[in-house]
Amino acid sequence: MKIKTGDKVKMMSGKDKGKIGKVLQVFINEDRVVVEGLNLMIKHQKAKKQGEKGQRIQFPSPVNASNVALICPKCGKDTRIGSERIVSADKSKTIKNRVCKKCKEVI
Repeated sequence: MKIKTGDKVKMMSGKDKGKIGKVLQVFINEDRVVVEGLNLMIKHQKAKKQGEKGQRIQFPSPVNASNVALICPKCGKDTRIGSERIVSADKSKTIKNRVCKKCKEVI
């Protein structure tokens, strides 16, 4: 998956289309991400003791990774992500970097 925790993403579809948030959690096996402040669900919680009030808890629910687009920190546009391999000087290690498809900068 090309989206990682801490990335800034834009919602491309659904009820929060066009909104921007930060990725809190990534579920690689399910191909889903949890974005801060987007796709909010409400959970009703009963009162545990007599005299106590019940409450509504809002929490962000996972959304499919294909419904979000990464926002490039360099150019500030929502973009697709490519990958680029860089070989070290002594050719012992290769490093894989994420690259913005619009401005060609390393993310």
